Amino acid sequence: MQTIKLNNGVEMPVLGYGVFQVPPQEAERCVSDALKAGYRMIDTAQAYGNEEGVGAAIAKSGIPREEIFIVTKIWITNAGEERAAKSIEASLRRLQTGYIDLLLIHQAYGDVFGSWRAMEKAYKAGKVRAIGVSNFQACRFYDFASSVDIKPAVNQLQCCVLSQQRGIEAEMARYDTKMMAWGPLGQGNDDLLKNPVLTAIGAKYGKTAAQVSLRWLIQRGIVAIPKSTHPERMAANIDIFDFELSEADMQAIEPLNQQDTGFRDFGDPNYLRRIIAMFPNV
Repeated sequence: MQTIKLNNGVEMPVLGYGVFQVPPQEAERCVSDALKAGYRMIDTAQAYGNEEGVGAAIAKSGIPREEIFIVTKIWITNAGEERAAKSIEASLRRLQTGYIDLLLIHQAYGDVFGSWRAMEKAYKAGKVRAIGVSNFQACRFYDFASSVDIKPAVNQLQCCVLSQQRGIEAEMARYDTKMMAWGPLGQGNDDLLKNPVLTAIGAKYGKTAAQVSLRWLIQRGIVAIPKSTHPERMAANIDIFDFELSEADMQAIEPLNQQDTGFRDFGDPNYLRRIIAMFPNV
């Protein structure tokens, strides 16, 4: 598996398996299948409710812990230094591990600076190898990154060929913060999976539109975490390292950008109310 170097020197796989919306009762089976398919990075979160399944699958895999890169995220209701610190310990227990490879602030709400202080302490204590943020838009990211001592190693954003996140690249480059793409396949959007441009490009290499989309992200230096509960799709999603898109291919994909910053309005108070209501007691 290819890796990308974070701003603290930690090597992170460029492709991983995401478990958003994987039911808790299915998580152990899905993660086990992903590990068998060759994935060595698993992305979960406190709000997903499936850290236990992730931890159980990793513990039973027989794969040395140091070969698996675990990502999890602190939820809004755990924001603040004291709550975040307790939640980190809880995540470690649920994941059955002594350390988390990458820990993110899940959303840019609540006492994010307090959460970051707890994360910095965990990082210095060796409980976390790298720390970062998720869903921090350009202005919020700049305000945050310019104010903290340890700069975010990663900003996880909705990013795919339909939402290319070009506008935030310069701000993240100031701190050598790497982008990590959630929803890298448009969350099953047919505008992506059946796109004629992607399909035509894929035909040249014997690949699908989905595989072209993931390859496009990797070649941009963006980490991707596709999710599927089907072993055959897991295998297809990781089968992207035997071809390379040409510069002409990359340029042909750029006009597919529909909404650069993603399809969610993080400035809408109703969005915040809705997601807290979805995960009120994490």
